[in-house]
Amino acid sequence: MRTNNDIGTVEETVTSPQKAGTLLSAAEDVAALAGDQAARADETRRLDPDVMKAVLGAGFARHFVPVEHGGAAGTFAELTEALVTVGTACAASSWSASIVAGLGRMAGFLPAEGRAEVWKDGPDAVVVGSLAPLGRAKAVPGGWRLSGTWPSISVVDFSDWALVRAVVADSEGQALRVFVVPRSGYEIQDTWSNVGMRATGSNTLVVDDVFVPDARTLEGDDLFQGRPRTSSAACHSVPLQAVNGLSFAAPALGAARGALAVWSDYATAKFRSAPREPGGPGISRGFYATTLARAAGEIDTAYLLLDRAGRVADRGAGVTPLEAARNTRDCALAVETSVTAVNRIFGAAGTSGHSTASSLQRFWRDANAAATHVGLQFEPAAMAYASAVSAHLPDTK
Repeated sequence: MRTNNDIGTVEETVTSPQKAGTLLSAAEDVAALAGDQAARADETRRLDPDVMKAVLGAGFARHFVPVEHGGAAGTFAELTEALVTVGTACAASSWSASIVAGLGRMAGFLPAEGRAEVWKDGPDAVVVGSLAPLGRAKAVPGGWRLSGTWPSISVVDFSDWALVRAVVADSEGQALRVFVVPRSGYEIQDTWSNVGMRATGSNTLVVDDVFVPDARTLEGDDLFQGRPRTSSAACHSVPLQAVNGLSFAAPALGAARGALAVWSDYATAKFRSAPREPGGPGISRGFYATTLARAAGEIDTAYLLLDRAGRVADRGAGVTPLEAARNTRDCALAVETSVTAVNRIFGAAGTSGHSTASSLQRFWRDANAAATHVGLQFEPAAMAYASAVSAHLPDTK
């Protein structure tokens, strides 16, 4: 299968200063292994253990871990490039890598004692979880009693820790708080049998009246506003709004690149081997050229949007509310554009591309599944962006 450079994507002319980063270099090896195992992982509904080992060895879990705990406190631009690279071979592997990187970043907001506990065995601890407030917690001496059920927790079967959000009652009513629970504190229910992103193993996590000490909890506002307890790294000082979409958009873009490479190989060979007269059977030159050019252009557009979003996020506390809202908008738009490209390619592939033996149908399923994530919906992103633009305008009263 050809690479993106073979079919003229924007990566040839728009490069990132993080290209030489160790994560990106290692991501190429992860992509090769993940691609080989993708069909089997799709069938079994979980990543191959060797692929997960490669993800951790490449440095995805430690990418945002504070340096004092052995992590890289890395950049969003490099992570985005690496996720796209893996996603070009297997979108579900890319999604899983994004989860362990993103949730590791969130754990970095814990108090010092809690951080030390999470990474006591090293910076590659696998943290998974959800910010959906589907639990309930009650304050007790020294901490909290937590219960709840969180569905769709990606790569949970490989987890060491779970970061979840719950409703707590206080004197002023109800508030939301984030809790980090060790693997011994939760059960996993095998519930993931979706049509897309099957290999993410996004099963259900259940916590039943587990004690969580204060050191392993944090206020949600600290995380959402980018107010870390001690870290001064840019990756911990950026508002969540500016970065949350990147983790989910990059695998979708990778799937679009993978789909384009598969279809381009197939269509080019078919076109060259079966020249045709106008009106005769087979693929026409115009149809081939139009599909290739539109899909490649859409994929390049999505890449440019995510590339800028990552670079903006890497300014940390310097990101303005308008830029944060624009990042959310651009991530949602990049996924819409990527999925448009994938659907265009799938529609042009014919019955051969629709075969279960073809990786194209897996890219198609995975890209469309990724686009349904709540963090990638364009309407709420548009509303937030419009509000930020309005707030940014001078008051004319």
